[in-house]
Amino acid sequence: MTGDVPGEVPGRVDVVVVGAGHNGLVSAILLSRAGLEVLVLEAADVIGGATRTENPFPRVPELRHSTGSYLLGLMPPELLAALDVRIPVLRRDPHYFLPTPGPAGSPYLLFGTDTAATRRQLTEFFSPADVAADDALQAELAALREDLAPAWLAEPVSVEETAERHVRPELRTAFVDLVRGSVADYLARFDFRSELLVSMYAVTDGLSGLNAGPDDPGTGHNFLVHNMCRLPGSGGTWMIAEGGMGTVSRTFADAARASGARIVTGTPVTAITLDRGAANGVVLADGREIGAEVVLGACDPYRLMELLPDGALPTTLTARMAAVRRTGTTLKLNLALRDLPRFSCLPEGTASPFGSTIHLLPGSASLTGGSGEPPMAALRAMWADVQAGRLPEEPTIEWYLHTTVDPSLADPAGHHSSALFVQSVPYELAGTTWDAALPGYVERLVAICERYAPGTGDLIADAVPLPPPGIEAHFGITGGHIHHVDNTISFADRMPYATGVDGVYAGSAGCHPAGSVIGAAGHNAAQRILADLGR
Repeated sequence: MTGDVPGEVPGRVDVVVVGAGHNGLVSAILLSRAGLEVLVLEAADVIGGATRTENPFPRVPELRHSTGSYLLGLMPPELLAALDVRIPVLRRDPHYFLPTPGPAGSPYLLFGTDTAATRRQLTEFFSPADVAADDALQAELAALREDLAPAWLAEPVSVEETAERHVRPELRTAFVDLVRGSVADYLARFDFRSELLVSMYAVTDGLSGLNAGPDDPGTGHNFLVHNMCRLPGSGGTWMIAEGGMGTVSRTFADAARASGARIVTGTPVTAITLDRGAANGVVLADGREIGAEVVLGACDPYRLMELLPDGALPTTLTARMAAVRRTGTTLKLNLALRDLPRFSCLPEGTASPFGSTIHLLPGSASLTGGSGEPPMAALRAMWADVQAGRLPEEPTIEWYLHTTVDPSLADPAGHHSSALFVQSVPYELAGTTWDAALPGYVERLVAICERYAPGTGDLIADAVPLPPPGIEAHFGITGGHIHHVDNTISFADRMPYATGVDGVYAGSAGCHPAGSVIGAAGHNAAQRILADLGR
């Protein structure tokens, strides 16, 4: 089937999948190939969940942009092999750029495949001790990445049992301490001398998408998750999906349809019906009912819980999921740029930093003789602001600009699609509203960019901000939390695939292994369904 007509649905199928995000589509492929009749229902008019390529800019309507997720890194290569699909990806080289707000000759890092150049920069701008610390960190992460890989495509067990089953003996204690503990404590083990390097790793891997600060338990788990990049050719780094992140969902949707699944958009599900305590089907927003032996919630877990009758779920699960519920703390500022900005710290002739993750970190001015708190103190102050409901004066920003690596996104006029991934901001603001505060805060964020790349503001042709409530509305994610369940929650403590209600399953980013564009939850939920059905 090459396409589906919105709104047209059969009266009964074997499996209803609620949500056409990447995990739901992975499940649909596997369940259809096993001979089940699968119907995927998506409330939005487009598939993909937060894995989309859109045309979001009213003033630059032909410019394409990944509006939700930006990069593909964590999807297991074994999953792609099992699905027999190929997603075109582009290597980012360099993959990290850490500028400082100073003139040419000021400290900076430009991490890429040239490890000798990276080490020279670390030595010149920081210290030989930072080279040794970084080497030790990367070696340990590479070992953990290799050990943990099989656990991502299996039912989760406790952190301690995961260590016993999968992690080499000499790293088991470090693994448990990392997953249970804070990213600040983990990084402190490696004796970095530069706080800016510690802050960079803490932010981009430890705090990304979390409702947490650098000293909070569980942030180490998020750090480990974000270092599980194993795609061929990635070298342990995140990659760009050619054509934007919508390529991922489109590839999976095509494979699902080819396997016999049907995908229907613009069709919200309002309830899951039960018969004598077991799944019986779903009710649509227009009142129609669809019978099904199995209902798989590929929506976020809290949305799935709302669809079930009160009291249907085991009380222990309901209480546990309520206890770990968090709102999102991420703001996305999607930008259309007329031209490329220029970073003042880079000397003429330096390799292009675009395509990389560009880290604008609070406290970076301390390396150039500027005033202000050192980086980790600034990071902790930012989190204190968020906890108090205040917008931080200087949040952490990851700046993306992918059209230099993937020109297929550009419009005929040559605009560049760019984004500021801002971490952290409150979901609710104290004493004001997002509607009132957002325009001024966008100006504030652009002013921060101007400190590193003067003239950036003049390059902006259009800007589309999404604060946490905007993410919630645009992508249909409860609380605007991009990981569905905070990644401080790990392994068997996340939403289980089998909910405890016969025939009702969960298979989204809120399940094991973690939030992000991984697809393992969709795979694992489908395997559990097939096992329970005797398939």
